[in-house]
Amino acid sequence: MRRYLKKFALLALQPFGPTFSLFVGVFCFQGLSLPWPDEEKMPQPKVKLVVTGDDFGYCERRNQGIVDCFKTGGISNVSLLVNAVSAEHAAELAKRNHIPIGLHANLSEGLPVSQDLKGSTLLNKDGFFHGKMGFREVLQCGQLKMSEVEAELRAQVNRFCELVGHVPYHMDGHQHVHVLPEVREVFAQVLSDFGITYTRVPIEPGLKFCTFLPPHLRDFNEQVEKDALESIEVFHRYGIRWPDIYLGLSTMGKNMSVPNLKRAFGFTLEASLDDGVTSSLIQSSDAATDSYRPVTAELMVHPGYPSQPHQGGCGEGPDDFSQSADRLHELNTLRDPFVLNYYRQQRIHLCAFKDF
Repeated sequence: MRRYLKKFALLALQPFGPTFSLFVGVFCFQGLSLPWPDEEKMPQPKVKLVVTGDDFGYCERRNQGIVDCFKTGGISNVSLLVNAVSAEHAAELAKRNHIPIGLHANLSEGLPVSQDLKGSTLLNKDGFFHGKMGFREVLQCGQLKMSEVEAELRAQVNRFCELVGHVPYHMDGHQHVHVLPEVREVFAQVLSDFGITYTRVPIEPGLKFCTFLPPHLRDFNEQVEKDALESIEVFHRYGIRWPDIYLGLSTMGKNMSVPNLKRAFGFTLEASLDDGVTSSLIQSSDAATDSYRPVTAELMVHPGYPSQPHQGGCGEGPDDFSQSADRLHELNTLRDPFVLNYYRQQRIHLCAFKDF
């Protein structure tokens, strides 16, 4: 197991600073919600954590729940679905509440943004995307045209700029489509062309040992991690960056709890630190200017007030995931006062990608 963890850490950790040496015991959880009483005396953070609320724009209820979570310190960042029915509502809420925002690129659910995709290989006979698994099946059969993938991704970035007023601070893929074979190369090219620096690499330390997950979810997550590992070389080549550590596959829905979040964060830092990750992973340009940088991490979450039937979605109505009570469960867990106090106690700093 130690050999596996070392291999993971070396592949998955993306450098942001010079040599760091931290002890596992202090890293059982991550985040920060409230300012310290005296900012000048605030201890140096041990971790910079982005907690990203995905699917912003899906419906007005999900949007409001995500905003409420941000206001209470449960999340620090959002990822916008620009083809969702409430994307404009979400963009206005982000502006009004000064919420850091990126693009949740969608190639698998609902209607496309591009107006030039009639009869496209991206769409089924009804004009909708093929779905989470359908997209993967069509791709595997070699039936997707990457030129159409590129056109849709560019259309979504442009739509984001129209809604929000600036280029996304980061860009990831709805249902992890951005790390799929062939797609990842096009995705990286689009990010590079628009100057979008950060993305998500969904590789979670210890995930293979999460036996509490149902078999079908374990199988899906295993494939996501395989695709993500193979994306690292591509993203490096285009100069795209990502946090040192990713979490979220094992803490979704009912599996989000304080103990499980602690388990995930503890395993993550034990895997990366106890196996001797050193400055060989660190960019010399950062090392020249700073003597210390905290570990950077992203926690992917899906909070919100559940969608009502026939309200929301990306053109086909809301799915079961968005209508589930799990969305409210995540919202309440993330803003739990015990969790927020724990962030402060552990000197964990909640931030956005633009703060790295």
